[in-house]
Amino acid sequence: MARRQHRYVGFVALGLAMLSPAAGKAQDPDDLAPYKMLRSLQFVQDSVVGGDHSAGEMQRFMLGTIDQRLRTVETSVFEDDRNVDAALIYAMSGGNPQTLEYLIAHDVNGYFDNRVTDVLRKYLSGKGLLVAKTLEEMAREYRDKKIGPYLALIGGNVLIATKPTDALDLYDQARLAAPGTIVEEAALRRSVAICVDKGLLDRGMAYSQRYTRRFLHSPYASQFADLFVALVVGHDHDVKPQDVVDILSFMDAPRQREVYLRIARAAAISGKPELAHMAVERVQSLGAGTDNAFGPLADFYGGMAGLPTEDIDRAAKNVSGIAGNALSPRDQALQAAARSVAEQILSAPDPASLTQASNPNTDHQEITSEKAAATVPQPGAPGALPEPVPGGVASTGQSQAADPSFNAFVTTNRSKLDEIDGLLAQEGNEQ
Repeated sequence: MARRQHRYVGFVALGLAMLSPAAGKAQDPDDLAPYKMLRSLQFVQDSVVGGDHSAGEMQRFMLGTIDQRLRTVETSVFEDDRNVDAALIYAMSGGNPQTLEYLIAHDVNGYFDNRVTDVLRKYLSGKGLLVAKTLEEMAREYRDKKIGPYLALIGGNVLIATKPTDALDLYDQARLAAPGTIVEEAALRRSVAICVDKGLLDRGMAYSQRYTRRFLHSPYASQFADLFVALVVGHDHDVKPQDVVDILSFMDAPRQREVYLRIARAAAISGKPELAHMAVERVQSLGAGTDNAFGPLADFYGGMAGLPTEDIDRAAKNVSGIAGNALSPRDQALQAAARSVAEQILSAPDPASLTQASNPNTDHQEITSEKAAATVPQPGAPGALPEPVPGGVASTGQSQAADPSFNAFVTTNRSKLDEIDGLLAQEGNEQ
């Protein structure tokens, strides 16, 4: 670690030297060759995804410095293929696309491969799909060159929507050719996204394990955590709990608890109590013997997941056991919905609503019938209940129209549950 910090300090010093005009004159011009400057940029970018978030400012500085150098360097410098590769990699590493246009316009000696520059120009202008096939072929053609991993990465970005399997292959090529770099971090994270979208559990879990081992402190790790939660919750019956434990074991305890909390929340909203309870247990065990600030929140999610189960009394207690001001606004909405569900399940039915009312007042019966009929959704209308199947489990063998008070009871309470279901569905879509 000390050596890495020393190297980083050296690169910062080099950058500051380049920033100073006086110091720049004192340096050998060869020290400012684009390919040497690119090495500094690559080191800084790899440091960022490795966990040194303070290197972000240096990254912006290096991008600006290389941009200026590429626009002022003598064209003869591109006789060295390393400088040509440096210019192309700069363009694929967040550099200014207009600088690539400038270099191409001034390339009178043909140092740049027109096929590569044409593809990059299309990609950087948002028209990558037009050259998807060419980009895929080119990534394989240059796989053993310096620009190979970068071409594979952007090729995967282009194919991710139309040919996800091919995109995975290109991401594999990119990460294997550039291990431990920002290229591998991006390739792994986007590979997990494809696996979530296409239901590729085994590959997704394998990519997730590699990511947690290498890029746990990346600024994009939170995005990965969301993808991992979606992968696990989407395949709760197939995921082995021990696999989840093994993958998250590379994290420190606070980070593990945070991810398990996300799993518990998503599982509770999705109606997957077993997975939610597993995640809750992990949160509690990781916080054993400490002031576990996540404990009450974990119990809350576990309570939500337990509402449909036999132990509803305990679940309802856990749901109400945390103060609303300790929850986020979204979780406050979930708590209100969960409480309503629990109250509906636990409340005793009103005896008056379950009896055949016999009122000699005909006018009153007619008024009650009209009100009840007005509250019943019509077939085909939004929120209408399914048509009862004759002889099915929904059929009572009696005419509901003959019992308007019962009809009103069912409709009123059903509408409350529909509102709660809507809240939960909306919350699930926001995950």
